[in-house]
Amino acid sequence: MKLAVLSDIHGNLIALEAVLADLAQESGIDQTWCLGDLAVFGPRPAECIQRIKALNVENEGKTFRVIGGNTDRYLVTGERYPLPALKEAEGLAQRVHDLTIRDTIHNWNLGRLSWEEYEFLAKIRGHELYQMVNGYGVVIGYHAVPGDDEPMLRPDTPDEQARDYLLDREGCLAIGGHTHVQMDRQLGPWRAINVGSVGLSWQYPGMAQYAVIVIQEGQVTIDLRNIPYDVEACIADLYAVDHPAPTWFIEKIRPQPKDS
Repeated sequence: MKLAVLSDIHGNLIALEAVLADLAQESGIDQTWCLGDLAVFGPRPAECIQRIKALNVENEGKTFRVIGGNTDRYLVTGERYPLPALKEAEGLAQRVHDLTIRDTIHNWNLGRLSWEEYEFLAKIRGHELYQMVNGYGVVIGYHAVPGDDEPMLRPDTPDEQARDYLLDREGCLAIGGHTHVQMDRQLGPWRAINVGSVGLSWQYPGMAQYAVIVIQEGQVTIDLRNIPYDVEACIADLYAVDHPAPTWFIEKIRPQPKDS
């Protein structure tokens, strides 16, 4: 089996097209999975949903499968990512500033959607992916962790906590997104993979991340890819659509200059 997995597009259509172009050069893909967070933050929320929906419909949901992430749920329900209570008064002004930007972007993203796009996000939320691979075992796909689209399963998450996230599932290979950081680690019986973020990599700004996974004769090969895309075109796109917080997004996608 040859499986391509992408996640966390975040309204960055230019990055998504870079991944799809790279994937088009890859022969023998049996299935492509998209693990959610299609629309929030970037300049083209509706267009990213349309692109993913078209791929899903074109393949009748059989070879291109998609589930929702936490930010897709936010657009549908109006929820937001929970934050811990502040411990010092000095942080209050910054909290107000950060939440104002966050909610402004979310509301703007929602306002760009048609009913059909909103309905698609509602349909895909709360799901996981499952595939039995003959000669190997069960492969699962989720947004953050099985059963919950919020927790952070990171490369440095303590082993015991990380294994607990997978305790209620049985299988061999667990694939997620959400953290915007790629990962490949062994957690008891599970090999846990994070494919990173297509549109908003924390790890490598300016790179669109995804994975190609080959399972053959009981062995797994993981190719965590980082594809360059036209960051300046994406920045121009922010201004073209009158994005409400372009500087916020630019700081997240523009590569930092290397130390001399």
